[in-house]
Amino acid sequence: MQSRRMTFWVLVLAIVLAGAVHASSEDKFGVPVYPGAIFDSDVTNILKRASREAAGYRTHDSITKVVGFYKRQAGMALLDSNAEAALFIKGNVTVTIQNPWLDRRSMRIVKGTLISIRRHTN
Repeated sequence: MQSRRMTFWVLVLAIVLAGAVHASSEDKFGVPVYPGAIFDSDVTNILKRASREAAGYRTHDSITKVVGFYKRQAGMALLDSNAEAALFIKGNVTVTIQNPWLDRRSMRIVKGTLISIRRHTN
C-alpha cells in the first residue's frame, strides 16, 4: 500500500512539473506549446545559440496534426508550409515545425515532429 501511494505522488508531481514547463513557455512566448509535446533541452540549447529566447519541443504526432493545432490558434499566421515543414508567426515570435528533422548533436535524421519556438528581438 505504501508503495502504491508513493507511486501515485511521484506521478502527480511529474504531471504538475510538466504542466509548469508548458505554462511558462506560453507565458514567456505568448504562443501555446502543442499539447503533449515534450521539452527538449538539447534542441533548446542549440536554438539559443541563434536566439536567446527559444525552446524546442518534440512529439510523435504527425506534422499535419501539429500544423492543424497552430492554424487554430488566434493571431498565428502561417507563412509557409509543405509536407515536411511549416512556419508560423505571431508578433515577434516564430513557430517552426519539422518532420523529419536533423538532430545536430548526433547528426542523424529523426522521424518525429520538432516544434521550435523563438522570440526575435530587433
